[in-house]
Amino acid sequence: MSGFRTLASTSVVLRETNIDTDQIIPARFLSTTERAGLGKHAFNDWRWQADGTPNPGFAFNQPHNAGRGILLAGRNFGCGSSREHAPWALADLGLRAIVSSEIADIFRGNSLKNGLLPIVLDEADVQTLMQRPDDELTIDIAARELRTPDGRVYAFPLDGFSQTCLLEGVDQLGYLLGRAPDIERYESEHAR
Repeated sequence: MSGFRTLASTSVVLRETNIDTDQIIPARFLSTTERAGLGKHAFNDWRWQADGTPNPGFAFNQPHNAGRGILLAGRNFGCGSSREHAPWALADLGLRAIVSSEIADIFRGNSLKNGLLPIVLDEADVQTLMQRPDDELTIDIAARELRTPDGRVYAFPLDGFSQTCLLEGVDQLGYLLGRAPDIERYESEHAR
């Protein structure tokens, strides 16, 4: 997991609502604890046809969407069962941020723990952004802002701890391990 302060990218649009974690990464691909390689199974049942060929109509199979790091998604993204594999698959697919008007709480928490930034904006704002997916959006984690090329600025909520972890590129354990000298000093000063 690498930290980032800003992200500048165009977007992939999935207008569907209620995209659940089984649609993001079907259960049959959950037998691994390896994050690498899960991206090829992200949205598997939408991306691939029955004969194994790419579905040309699916957004992630369209050549102009290659390399885009932001997903603009319909309302209630990441609902369904709790599975850390969902943000793992999206990150391995190359995404760094998901923007929606509603993101399921458990998916949001799992995303933040795995370096994927979930951004919740008003529905009207998400719909406006979806109209211009080729605009390069800039996400500034330190400022908690998403900016458009024409000067619009959308503030988004992000708690301080998650913000620090994203900036430093660490999860909760990595955050604690990074403060081991401070913890050891405190423990030695307060030993009985």
